[in-house]
Amino acid sequence: MVRYHNFDVVFAEIPDETTLAINITGCPNRCPGCHSPHLQRDAGRPLDDAELRALLGRYGESVTCVCFMGGDASPHEIARLARLVRQERTALRTAWYSGRADLPEGLDVAAFDYVKLGPWVERLGPLTAPTTNQRLYRRSDDGTLHDITERFRRRT
Repeated sequence: MVRYHNFDVVFAEIPDETTLAINITGCPNRCPGCHSPHLQRDAGRPLDDAELRALLGRYGESVTCVCFMGGDASPHEIARLARLVRQERTALRTAWYSGRADLPEGLDVAAFDYVKLGPWVERLGPLTAPTTNQRLYRRSDDGTLHDITERFRRRT
């Protein structure tokens, strides 16, 4: 069962999107220097279909994207929930922030419009850093993933 700690409407996680970011608990990655160690515990409210529908009912008209922040312990369940978002609100895009280096075998990547991959490595920095190991991909209609990490870099 997927659980979540909290959620927020954010503007920086996915470029050009107003995003309902849902912080998933039970992270198995244990990245050194993790900025959200409280998300490592298997705690919080269950994120089942009814709970997700309630969040969509409350925020679905105010956002353009739903992002599952974590969920590496249950990636196939996260993909199923992303498909539910699409079923309930066809105009919403979906995203998954994963601390994995690669996509899990057999993951339905078509469930997502965006996927962030890469563990947190403090010395390499976040997505905004030119040295980051993390990558944000946008899925195109043909299913290929295109690296759009550069969109996080400020232009001077």
